[in-house]
Amino acid sequence: MIILPISLTIAAGAALLNLWLSVRVGRVRTKEKVFIGDGGNEPLTRRMRAHSNFVENTAFVLILLALVELGLGSSLWLWGVGALYLVGRILHALGMDGMMWGRMAGTIITMLTQLGLAIGALAIVYLTPTSITTTEIVETEVAVPK
Repeated sequence: MIILPISLTIAAGAALLNLWLSVRVGRVRTKEKVFIGDGGNEPLTRRMRAHSNFVENTAFVLILLALVELGLGSSLWLWGVGALYLVGRILHALGMDGMMWGRMAGTIITMLTQLGLAIGALAIVYLTPTSITTTEIVETEVAVPK
């Protein structure tokens, strides 16, 4: 069995963050009595976009994180990248509520995380030395006892 501790931990964190973002949308919906769409309500639109933006980016990050971890194994820098991504998404969500520097910081962190993981994935594929191995198949005879 292969266990990817970094990817599993960051995926669990992302799931919890997704729930937090969902609850934030639900609170505004309840307060403003808007149960379908955004009703033209700017705070609701902002919360919905923060949640949607999280979902749009997180799948790519988690897939890349898992595949890079599978290719390289666990490493401190990969832990850092995953944790930084989650912090960036929290900052982005808070930024969508008005803390504008948080939105910008979260966006930059997200983009750099994806770029770094994509470059890392490509490096694994194209810079890792590989060798071709062959296996010779030899025909054997089975002796059946009489």
